[in-house]
Amino acid sequence: MTKYEHEETWIYLSLQEVSCSFGVTTETILDIIDEGIVTAHINEQQEMQFDAEALRSIRTTLRLHQDLGVNMAGAALALELLGEIERLRALLPRG
Repeated sequence: MTKYEHEETWIYLSLQEVSCSFGVTTETILDIIDEGIVTAHINEQQEMQFDAEALRSIRTTLRLHQDLGVNMAGAALALELLGEIERLRALLPRG
């Protein structure tokens, strides 16, 4: 590997680590999974693991829920619409 190349590092957090990080119960995180907002990876020990993309979605979902009172189904819809806006913006010409 040259000095300009770098190895990608993937960091995953467990269900317990995610719930502690966001200050919510594991049941809340499981509700987010049940709504289809995020998908957990399952490691060799059959434990749920969450990547950076899942953590971003969980953070946004919790903010919508806690700050604005949006239920989980509404948060799922809002995230889907935000993703679509991002996709459409990427199609717009720059300049």
